[in-house]
Amino acid sequence: MLKEKNRVIVRFHLFIDVLITMVAFVGAYGIKKYLLPGGAGGLSTAPNYYTLLFMVTVIWGLTFQAFNLYEPYRKRSLMQVLVNATQAVCFCLLVFGSLLYALKNHDVSRGMILIFGGLNMVMLCISKAMIYLVLVRIRKRGYNTRNILVVGSLERAKDILKKIEKQKGTGYTIQGCLDTDPVRIGQEVIPGVTVIDNVEKLSDILKETVVDELIFAMPMKLIPEAATYLTLAEKMGVSVRIVPDWQIHNLVYKPGNASVSFETFLQIPTMKMHMISSDAVGLMLKNVYDYVFSCVMLVLSLPFFLVVAVAIKIISPGPVFYKQKRMGVNGRLFDIYKFRTMLVGAEKMLDALKEANEADGPVFKIRKDPRVIPYAGTFLRKTSLDELPQLINVVRGEMSLIGPRPPIPSEVSEYELWQRRRLSMKPGMTCIWQVTPNRNDVSFDGWMKMDLEYIDNWSLGLDARIFLSTIRAVVTGSGR
Repeated sequence: MLKEKNRVIVRFHLFIDVLITMVAFVGAYGIKKYLLPGGAGGLSTAPNYYTLLFMVTVIWGLTFQAFNLYEPYRKRSLMQVLVNATQAVCFCLLVFGSLLYALKNHDVSRGMILIFGGLNMVMLCISKAMIYLVLVRIRKRGYNTRNILVVGSLERAKDILKKIEKQKGTGYTIQGCLDTDPVRIGQEVIPGVTVIDNVEKLSDILKETVVDELIFAMPMKLIPEAATYLTLAEKMGVSVRIVPDWQIHNLVYKPGNASVSFETFLQIPTMKMHMISSDAVGLMLKNVYDYVFSCVMLVLSLPFFLVVAVAIKIISPGPVFYKQKRMGVNGRLFDIYKFRTMLVGAEKMLDALKEANEADGPVFKIRKDPRVIPYAGTFLRKTSLDELPQLINVVRGEMSLIGPRPPIPSEVSEYELWQRRRLSMKPGMTCIWQVTPNRNDVSFDGWMKMDLEYIDNWSLGLDARIFLSTIRAVVTGSGR
């Protein structure tokens, strides 16, 4: 998912706003000079309007940032966004007028400045309203959403739940509330939201439910062994948000891998524990590269897709593609696509082969799998080209080019607690384990530690190294 708070998006949004402002200025110039009738029209040539446009660009650009126009839309109402934009433009006009007065530049047309101010407000508000409503529409359709689980059920929890429910377009989905008092289980906190269980069951709930963010909306000192639950969420890679009062200093809790920041959530100050990289710019570029590269590669790969389809059909009757349920970010289920490299009904043959399993942990690997299609299947698996259709998953936003491989649900059900944290980042087509020599000889725990090492040390440079190593693995046919 793309982060609105991302500096790249902020800069692009600022660029659009400044561009709109420049268009409004040029439009006001044209209206005043050419379109207004009689004495109301025309402009003197005394002031240099190119210089004025430069002044406008600088003043408006700095003011837009100072007025926090680029706080995430997810956390604000449309009215707040529009009022904020209008206030910023009014302030800009005040500063601009004061500067012209100080410079004794009295030749500038006041009529043109008024037209410019009006155009600027209208165009900016329309632009921001369109962006806001598009984002709301996208979230209401189930995209770019975040699932929230709240610890607490009294006034503090009710306040934050009401704010979430009031702003449906924010894309937050409430999974329910947990409480320390078993008596409250089943009670309705606000209409449609109930206390689903005791906080002691947090581990089981996080394993069985897709939760992106855990919000502690009750005094931490009232939660027995609260630090245990923070540690649990951190181990499983679930982001944590704590609503004040700030009692965390009493918990003797120090985050292991999480980074901590303080931010506003629906106008409520909170402390946030982030479980993946805080390099927002890098993650933004990663998502953009994933999408662009995958789209291009899908087009270029069409001839190869046709050749493989014919080969599979000739050697083994049945479908060309293999579809399987996998787990993505925080346990979201999706269908992964591959070229079919095994006989039809291969999964039904698995029980008879389990004794030959050469891998430890919940995965299944054998060197000479009798279910593999001769020639085409062997070639595709050895070169890992059977994974190529997963470019479709990348374009759909379910996967990334680089990231921990997506597991099947039955594997995840056997994970130890610390292993579930690998689900905190979007799964990838290739990873460190995928390009490790003799990867199938690596223990399951070793594989999991590689994935967590990738998450904890993620960078664009690391992705680039894995990508180049993947190309080498495909060319040398070191897969299996």
